[in-house]
Amino acid sequence: MTVTTSRQRGEYAKTAARRQEILSAAVEVFSTSGFTSGSLRDVAERVGLSQAGVLHHFPSKTHLLEAVLAWRDEESRLRMDSDHIEGLELLRALVDLVAYNQSTPELVELYATLSAEATSPDHPVHDYFVQRYATMVPWLQRSFELAAAGGQLRPDVDCGSAARQLVALMDGLQVQWLLDRTSVDMAVEVRRYIRSLLTVDL
Repeated sequence: MTVTTSRQRGEYAKTAARRQEILSAAVEVFSTSGFTSGSLRDVAERVGLSQAGVLHHFPSKTHLLEAVLAWRDEESRLRMDSDHIEGLELLRALVDLVAYNQSTPELVELYATLSAEATSPDHPVHDYFVQRYATMVPWLQRSFELAAAGGQLRPDVDCGSAARQLVALMDGLQVQWLLDRTSVDMAVEVRRYIRSLLTVDL
């Protein structure tokens, strides 16, 4: 029984490691070629598998892309510890996340590429991005509202507008940064914007 359990755990670890290799390869492919032009063959070649081997772990290219986005979101959530913080703490953590993103240009490029492609209603992750904005804006609005309740936000700031502008700023900075990484510091600009809205230091 012990031998069987150990073997099962070993196989599970190998499968999880292989899935992660495929996800990392998919990030590279989709970030440079987009979803439409990026192929499963390209992903498979990067990890030394056949297309059938990739499909053994992910039933389709769309499933693979969805898994990539879910993995990216989970990594961001864990890095921010966003389940346990809110208000000013969350805004600070957001700046730290933006700073971290500058060390993962392939993920920044993936997001920028896919968000542009996904404006088409028939794109496979169109709904993902619609839902992302529908969730993220109120989420940030809530943190601005908590800051306001604590006297940490300027009284003339509209929390909903501030949240939407912050999301737009972060997305726009990603494109500028990808085009010229030497003159754009995303974290500095995001911190500067948020500080302009506060009555306390960030």
